[in-house]
Parts: sequence; structure tokens; C-alpha cells
Amino acid sequence: MLKKISAIAIKSFAVLLVLGTAYQAVAQAATTSSTTTPHAKMAPIDQYLMADRAAEIALARSAAPESISRDAEVLVLGRHGFETAVKGTNGFVCIVGRSWTSAADADFWDPKVRVPMCVNAAAARSYLLRISTIA
Repeated sequence: MLKKISAIAIKSFAVLLVLGTAYQAVAQAATTSSTTTPHAKMAPIDQYLMADRAAEIALARSAAPESISRDAEVLVLGRHGFETAVKGTNGFVCIVGRSWTSAADADFWDPKVRVPMCVNAAAARSYLLRISTIA
């Protein structure tokens, strides 16, 4: 019985030690990232635009199999937000997401982030509306 209690106490101490270390690491990371954010504000819009419209369309379409992307609507980023570059017929929409389309993090305004994505009709009517707006 004493061995069981001793084993439980040792395991409990080990769990507390691991949790305490993890908490310290998360707290330190939060402090570090909030004080050294490399992209604290939005860059000029020109830095987010792709010079080659065809390359942006191709990158957007690369997010889905060709059987879906060939008939999908394709949006490209323009000076006033996303605009239709190719009209689609299957309900899918493909875009090249920028940094602000992901969760808020140190790269939120990074103009180099390019993420191809295609969404189905339901997501195009809901999720895409939220991420395709320039803040």
C-alpha cells in the first residue's frame, strides 16, 4: 500500500513539473512574440499583390484537383479587395489567401504569405466572405 501511495505521489509530482514547465514556456513565447512582432501593421497594398495575374490564378487552382478547380470561380487580390478573375460553374471558389486569412499571429500582416485554397459552395457563402475582406 505504501509503495502505491509513493508511486502515485512521484507520478503526480512529475505531472505538475511538466505542466509547470509547459506553462512557463507558453508564457515566455507569448511575451516574446508580442514584443518582437515583425509585421505589426499592414504593409502597403502593392506588397500583397501578385504582378502576374495568370500566376495567381494558377496558384489558386493548385489548391484542388483539376477536376474541381477547372470549373471553379477564381478570385484574385486587387487594389480594393478580391475580385472575380474567372467565373465558375461548379460552386467551388479558389483564391490565394494572404496572411490575414489565417489566425492572428506574428505573420498576420506578412506580405510574403501566399496560401492557395479552394472552398465548396457552402464555405464560399460563409467562410470565404470573412477571409476575403482586407482589414
